[in-house]
Amino acid sequence: MNKKINILIVGGTGFIGFHLARKCLELGWLVTSISARKPRKVRKLPKVKYLISDISKKNFFKKILKKHFDYVVNLGGYVDHSNKKKTYNTHYLGSVNLANFFLKKKIKKFIQIGSGGEYGKAKSPQNELKNCKPLSVYSRSKYLAANYLLKIYKKKKFPVTIIRLYQVYGPRQDLNRFIPIVINNCIRNRIFPCSNGKQYRDFIYVTDVISAILKCLKKEKSNGKIINLGSGKPLKIKNIIFLIKKIAKGGRPALGKITLRKEENLITYPNTFRAKKLLNWRPKIKFKPGLIKTIRFYEKNS
Repeated sequence: MNKKINILIVGGTGFIGFHLARKCLELGWLVTSISARKPRKVRKLPKVKYLISDISKKNFFKKILKKHFDYVVNLGGYVDHSNKKKTYNTHYLGSVNLANFFLKKKIKKFIQIGSGGEYGKAKSPQNELKNCKPLSVYSRSKYLAANYLLKIYKKKKFPVTIIRLYQVYGPRQDLNRFIPIVINNCIRNRIFPCSNGKQYRDFIYVTDVISAILKCLKKEKSNGKIINLGSGKPLKIKNIIFLIKKIAKGGRPALGKITLRKEENLITYPNTFRAKKLLNWRPKIKFKPGLIKTIRFYEKNS
């Protein structure tokens, strides 16, 4: 009888963590989540073992000390980026603590989820070889964590891959994110403030992210590499707002009421060649069908 694969999802109570956990359960894997808080009802799965612990504390591992994991995916993060200390502690120190703990264990793969924000104002399409000049505490913490993990790969062959995500969207995302904010206001036919919408961003549907993570777990040649994940096709924010308004049949966006940040890139999207080459991966869900699925979810669950 084949032994079941055992995966630890750090941040398994979050948006992407929920979708990854659900897919792993479908594959018959054993799934453990470690997070700072219990899962909300909308993201709770009956067969997942949920552990509550703070990875930024060095004793976080007490609850998993006697467990063996084949794979570890670090989706953990502190979502309130206004708290700079907690953001740094979770994204950098938490990643260091995880890596140092699992360095002593025989795991097959450790995936660190990073952000396209690590590139800062680098010109798009952004590729993995570009110098990073992160502008926020969040992206700087992600960048420092990636550097640390790649150093221990070089020194000790720790089987790590850094996946840098762009704008992920889909059902069950937090309501304080761009697409859910617009959807929520449109399905309620509210007036809501927006930027001028002149920015271009890259969007990727959550199940495409999950398929890439699962491919990466089994690709040894991705060890020690940074891989961008996105569609590679930037979309204008203003057009997205009005597409949601059209599909949801409501909403009154007040463009220009939110001022763009001084450091904000107007055009941000990745070069995805490495994902195609190393993972044999391409996104399957086009933006509009993914958006329709997302809107229908919030209509049913609002």
